[in-house]
Amino acid sequence: MSNTSVVVIGASWGGLAALSCLIGGMPTDFEVPIVIVQHRSRHADNLLAGLLQDTTLLRVIDVEDKEPLLPRSVYIAPANYHMLVENGHLSLTTDPLVRFSRPSIDVTFVSAGDTYPRSTIGVILTGANDDGSMGLRHIVDRGGRAVVQDPATAESPVMPHAAQRAVPEATVVPLPDIADHLVRMVRPKAAQSAGSAQ
Repeated sequence: MSNTSVVVIGASWGGLAALSCLIGGMPTDFEVPIVIVQHRSRHADNLLAGLLQDTTLLRVIDVEDKEPLLPRSVYIAPANYHMLVENGHLSLTTDPLVRFSRPSIDVTFVSAGDTYPRSTIGVILTGANDDGSMGLRHIVDRGGRAVVQDPATAESPVMPHAAQRAVPEATVVPLPDIADHLVRMVRPKAAQSAGSAQ
């Protein structure tokens, strides 16, 4: 049984390519729900879920309010909503923008750390601002763990650099290796199966 309840991932500029690489590398039997906040304009279409679905056999879902958190599933925050991780499900709010963003990575990360202290993994990917740094710090302060994309592998290194400054104890991992790293974090004894179920 995994000691991780949820993996939360934040991305901004360059996020589609980074998320495609990461999600495409996850094994199909990955039991921990993956929750993604990708910065998008308020009028963005919902193509992101479909594009990511093309990379994986995990179930990719455009989140609706009170969406249940289930294994082998990837959840995408919709445009113009903040997404909160609650006990066993995700909820949506139209609270004010945070750092000019809705969805906000920080809002989702803080809610995950509060709901699942000691069993949340936060991941910060490429991006051109510092959203997510405060939320990642909160996850770690609540007993969770942090992963930051190696800025050298990021299309925009600003967000990973900011996360490193806020959470110097975070593990820094090159983009192509993050999927395998998450598998090792969640189930250390089964890490070798990461590529076997593709």
